[in-house]
Amino acid sequence: MVIYDDLESREKIKVADQGVHHKTTTNEMHIAYRLGDILSPRLSVEEPLYRECAHFIDCVFNGKKPLTDGEIGLRVVRVLEAAGKSIKRGGARVNL
Repeated sequence: MVIYDDLESREKIKVADQGVHHKTTTNEMHIAYRLGDILSPRLSVEEPLYRECAHFIDCVFNGKKPLTDGEIGLRVVRVLEAAGKSIKRGGARVNL
């Protein structure tokens, strides 16, 4: 299980080793809960917008291709438009 808390200043992400196991016998179901360790990975404390702007400037000055370019932006817009159509059609599948 992954827990994300954007308001937390130091441990924004926690990964908990938890789960439920069940075994069914002839007439009964047995449930066992597994509670394990919790891991909180270290994350950068830089502002995301600062990192995004720094990456953009690096691409401009060094001729690199951005991680998220216009083609990826177009794909995101297409997915959002398809989601909107699907909602209007009561959840029907929409081809991209």
